[in-house]
Amino acid sequence: MTAAQANGVTIEYETFGAPDAPAILLVMGLGMQLVAWPDSLCEGLARRGFRVVRFDNRDVGLSSPMPSAGRLATSGMMARAALRLPVRPPYTLDDMARDAVGLMDALGIAAAHVVGASMGGMIAQIVAAERPDRVRSLTSIMSSPVRVMPKARVLGALLKPPARNREQAIRRMTAFFRLVGGSAYPPTDSELRAKVDRSVARSFRPDSFARHLIAIQTAPSRVALLAHVRAPTLVLHGSEDPLVPLVGGEMTAAAIPGARLRIVPGMGHFLPEALVPLLIEEIAGHCLKADAAAEPETLGGTP
Repeated sequence: MTAAQANGVTIEYETFGAPDAPAILLVMGLGMQLVAWPDSLCEGLARRGFRVVRFDNRDVGLSSPMPSAGRLATSGMMARAALRLPVRPPYTLDDMARDAVGLMDALGIAAAHVVGASMGGMIAQIVAAERPDRVRSLTSIMSSPVRVMPKARVLGALLKPPARNREQAIRRMTAFFRLVGGSAYPPTDSELRAKVDRSVARSFRPDSFARHLIAIQTAPSRVALLAHVRAPTLVLHGSEDPLVPLVGGEMTAAAIPGARLRIVPGMGHFLPEALVPLLIEEIAGHCLKADAAAEPETLGGTP
């Protein structure tokens, strides 16, 4: 892993596959680090002929931490945002979209297949709509163009005060992933523990979660914006997602011209190893099809 300067911040990233292969940029979600993208997924996509780039969003993992306004002020911002009152967030989803494009600049990637999960899907949607020249295809996973209400039990878990120490963080993350995982792809106990331990050992920034959440809460609807997406788009969503309910995926697909919605029965809001083969086939197949369709245009012909 290494770091690059992008949009005025330091972005930690990791790559898989040949440097000259078509790039897939993986954008992770709320409070999650690049390691939340399974190694097996990244390696599988690389074997399918892609250069895979995963990275820590600003304020998490090993990327730049952002200044804190203090827990009291941050809690106040969260409350105001939840009530749809005016808030000046520490940073926005648009800032994070510019981070992603800045990382592409730093890595010499002219255009990439952009794949985002959850909040990362929101960021990917912005990049695809506002920088169509940089996006070969879009894959939006378990995401939404607007704020949607999670199940009550999940909302309660989201709004708990930040973990006080690493041990508490491990317990909470483990419980949360079990809460939001779907019935068809449950992680094993050892898999889940390994994922959580790896994440907390790598970086422990409990306050950054709230700042990411404020960025989501203060973001305007992207429904009208998504009408400008021209990249071939795949929308993946689980039928049992309790954090971003299925309606979020349906709205994303409806807003993007020509988008294909793939509903995965029994999938929740988690990327367990059991789901990786399906993700590889769906994402790689979508990217290869997009590249094949673009070849006649590149050669000066017509599709």
